[in-house]
Amino acid sequence: MKALVYTNPDEIVFRDAPDPVPAAGEALLEVEAVGICGSDMHGYHGLDPRRRPPLILGHEAAARIIAGSTPGRRVVINPLITCGRCAACESGRQNLCAERRLIGMNRPGAFARLIAIPETNLLAIPDGMAATAAALTEPAATALHALSLGARVAHRPLAELRALILGGGSIGLLSALWLQAFGSREMLLGEVNPLRRAAAEQAGCAVYDPAASDAAPEGVFDLVVDAVGTAATRAAALRAVRPGGIVLHIGLGDSAGETDFRKITLAEISVIGSYTYTPADLRAAVTALHEGKLGTLSWVEPRRLAEGARAFADLAAGRTAAAKIVLLPV
Repeated sequence: MKALVYTNPDEIVFRDAPDPVPAAGEALLEVEAVGICGSDMHGYHGLDPRRRPPLILGHEAAARIIAGSTPGRRVVINPLITCGRCAACESGRQNLCAERRLIGMNRPGAFARLIAIPETNLLAIPDGMAATAAALTEPAATALHALSLGARVAHRPLAELRALILGGGSIGLLSALWLQAFGSREMLLGEVNPLRRAAAEQAGCAVYDPAASDAAPEGVFDLVVDAVGTAATRAAALRAVRPGGIVLHIGLGDSAGETDFRKITLAEISVIGSYTYTPADLRAAVTALHEGKLGTLSWVEPRRLAEGARAFADLAAGRTAAAKIVLLPV
């Protein structure tokens, strides 16, 4: 089969790769659409030691079963493969399973024509749903999971919170679109790339440039979502949040830098780390996307898998307005 293979830092090659052979309990899938995630970019740059070349990246995928118990069925892939028997799994928090593995990291991913995956990791795509929209299920579920964690500790409904989103990539933009769907009254999205700012604005978001002199006001936001996860955005989040507010940390940009725990303590700021999603989040996300609750998705750019190397280069250089590039292998 043909696949997009990460071979060296800043190098990804479209080439032949062995067809996957499903193990017991697995299905063989033909990939219809697969999104490029920020973590794929992190691996592409050689910044993730867990992603070792040569490796087929990609985990945000919609596909069709070609061998398994239900051939012909169109599905979204849950890329987190968990043990199913630990306390986290049994309590519905499979994302915290200590034995979890991720396609595109611990085993070959979905930047390929074919992929093998446990049948328990498959979620039906609603009839008539476009593959490009279905491939957004994973990042949409990631954003929903974080906001759900924030809602548990918020003193008022999410719709009533003054919110700030840091980062206009897919997780940041989808966080904003979820808040819009919940009826958010006041929300601002910060993004340094002018192309992405324009795309977020077209999606209905109020935007600003964090690098400009008219940056967001400090100490006034009830909820701050850090969808970037760098030392700079963590510092910006703590400056922006009001006393008693919430910082949701989703981004995995880096782990460097200091955190002002004195301010966190004195101002009773809730800082919540959020990792991926649960199966329930995935089900809610695919339904919301299918029903159009997250908008028209005009900020998604489809490209052919064969052109994937150019897509990675364009994302790395900030040459695209798309918050999400979705690659089409077939």
